Amino acid sequence: MVLATLSAGVIARIMHGEVVDKPVLQILAIKKINSTADAERYRILISDGKYFNSYAMLASQLNVMQHNGELDEFTIVQLDKYVTSMVGKDGAGKRVLIISELTVLNPGAEVKAKIGEPVTYENAAKQDLAPKAANPASQPLAKKEPVRNNNNNNNVTMNSSINSGMTHPISSLSPYQNKWVIKARVTSKSSIRTWNNARGEGKLFSMDLMDESGEIRATAFKEQCDKFFDLIQVDSVYYISKCQLKPANKQYSTLNNAYEMTFSGETVVQLCEDADDDPIPEIKYNLIPISEVSGMENKAAVDTIGICKEVGELQSFVARTTNKEFTKRDITLVDMSNSAISLTLWGDEAVNFDGHVQPVILVKGTRINEFNGGKSLSLGGGSIMKINPDIPEAHKLRGWFDNGGGDNVANMVSARTGGGNFSTDWMTLKDARARNLGSGDKPDYFQCKAVVHIVKQENSFYRACPQSDCNKKVVDEGNDQYRCEKCNALYPNFKYRLLINMSIGDWTSNRWVSSFNEVGEQLLGHTSQEVGEALENDPAKAEQIFSALNFTSHIFKLRCKNEVFGDMTRNKLTVQSVAPINHKEYNKHLLKELQELTGIGSSN
Repeated sequence: MVLATLSAGVIARIMHGEVVDKPVLQILAIKKINSTADAERYRILISDGKYFNSYAMLASQLNVMQHNGELDEFTIVQLDKYVTSMVGKDGAGKRVLIISELTVLNPGAEVKAKIGEPVTYENAAKQDLAPKAANPASQPLAKKEPVRNNNNNNNVTMNSSINSGMTHPISSLSPYQNKWVIKARVTSKSSIRTWNNARGEGKLFSMDLMDESGEIRATAFKEQCDKFFDLIQVDSVYYISKCQLKPANKQYSTLNNAYEMTFSGETVVQLCEDADDDPIPEIKYNLIPISEVSGMENKAAVDTIGICKEVGELQSFVARTTNKEFTKRDITLVDMSNSAISLTLWGDEAVNFDGHVQPVILVKGTRINEFNGGKSLSLGGGSIMKINPDIPEAHKLRGWFDNGGGDNVANMVSARTGGGNFSTDWMTLKDARARNLGSGDKPDYFQCKAVVHIVKQENSFYRACPQSDCNKKVVDEGNDQYRCEKCNALYPNFKYRLLINMSIGDWTSNRWVSSFNEVGEQLLGHTSQEVGEALENDPAKAEQIFSALNFTSHIFKLRCKNEVFGDMTRNKLTVQSVAPINHKEYNKHLLKELQELTGIGSSN
């Protein structure tokens, strides 16, 4: 067994500011410490054989190595990435070594003993602190100062920290220190929001910052909002100092940090123009196909990418509780999973959005909203939207769409299924009638596999109020104005809504069923706007759209209820949702029915 050689004497040099590439050290002890942060933290006693440092900590991403028993006593490790940070008030505290990446060279079980007789690095002789490179020509040049500044007296202190490379990791920040500088990438930035209440009025915007050690939310109010809003840009890297820190409000932030920052009159922000020389992690996207959103939890955050196929009208409304006016716009995204979903934009993003060129839209951190079984996405604080991003996924999606890929979208994730908790027992159409479903006070629900036989084009759409929360049929005033009686308003436009009647059949019977807008769009593979325009202006295209549905098989979830028309009672079936046939699951259902009918295999 060959043990790695420790880098004797390097701890003293590292703790006095020298950058030593991949030093080899030994762990003498490791201890979990009490932390106010959400993530647990570990403090380690580390040695180079000559000196030891008891003020060393693992970055939270390395906790898993401790959990797995990889960092036992006497383990020899190589530090691949680390920083030093002053912790304490006004710089009078201890300098801490924070390790963000390491490699285990020899497990503690192999080493079995402490190497050397190390003493505290604070006793280091002066010669140990001198850099090894004696040739002045080999000394690294100081980093170029950022050119942007805010004419703040704190810039002198900030530039000194920047030039010495002594920036602080985000994970080390706390309210108990105020002399620090961080170097961080802006991962998201909100629009300016205003408030007006009994305590006064004002404005604010917030941003999320990230470095190798973690993330933190920062907010600028009033004067600082005006001062920094145009300066801060998403994806750029900045040096930031002199912010106030306080416990994070978890109602508004999901970041893994116990604290958040507030800009003050002393805050300094400088653009880092040499970020490529010491790269901060890029923003990472966990892109999920739109089809998978339907299986995710309500209110979950999601990253996805799609083509903006349809743009809704800009809408304004007043909140009932605050009387505050909001603006929003719904757009429809499609992707290569042949699925579509509605995305809601708010405020300036809704007002300024131009989707008529059908751009690629990437969103990060959008929230899932669920209503009546359908799921949509909404941009909120901390969400990111990028238009036509220069990434391989966007170029691939653009090629797919430009070659007709978005013409046959089969899965409308935002389609409402209408119930949620109702029973969806398997049943044939004949059984449903024989059991007299729908004759009670409440509707009954069941599902079946059926084939579409006939689709009626007549009366398959109507012109509706253009407001997203109103589907009332409008009255054509004859002067390019359309009245909605429910909203008591005139509009220069309308939206199409589908109301499709069709005959479906299984092996036992046929029934006429009705389907409304979202389900109709899913069945026809086209939006209601496309279908309505074809029916009114292009009969040949409309015939093609409707005939493509004939003789296709689906799993239908149906609502059954007796309804009275005049003096007649009619049993009406309405399609609540429709899905393609999962043959594996459907075969399981058939096998189960066979077992119940024959009794064969029921005991296995």
